[in-house]
Amino acid sequence: MKTYSVYLGLGSNIGERHAYLNAAAAAIKHIAGVKVIGASSVYESDPVGKTDQPKFLNAVLELETTLPPPALLSQLKAVEQAVGRTMTERWGPREIDIDILLYDGLVHEEAALRVPHSEMEKRKFVLIPLREIAPDVVHPITGLTATEMARACRDTAKVVKTSFSIFL
Repeated sequence: MKTYSVYLGLGSNIGERHAYLNAAAAAIKHIAGVKVIGASSVYESDPVGKTDQPKFLNAVLELETTLPPPALLSQLKAVEQAVGRTMTERWGPREIDIDILLYDGLVHEEAALRVPHSEMEKRKFVLIPLREIAPDVVHPITGLTATEMARACRDTAKVVKTSFSIFL
């Protein structure tokens, strides 16, 4: 069975943010058909969009999967619920958020899922951890690497590496 290389963005800005990131990573490791390969450092970032909320902790996971994008998304949404995500306003505070950033060079568009993530090249809190673990991964639409996207990003939000880690 073919395996696909996938990058996920994780974020949390409510409660025990680091615990939510680690709980999500642990749960992702137990999804059938998924193997977590690596994790970036954890970064603290200013909120983007709705700015009157707490700072986020963000990280990127690299994984291999045999699941097609919709099935992976379904499993990740189940992880968010299991870890404790409650429904909030769009762009609002959240216990955990998991986004599929890149899926093996695939461009996938449907109502519930767009891959590559439609906002990733505009967000330093995604690009900095992605560049850390996959500097040469290529965006399938722009043709830019993670390093090139991070360099070109106009996002002015502060993104700082923390002493926290994702435990794999």
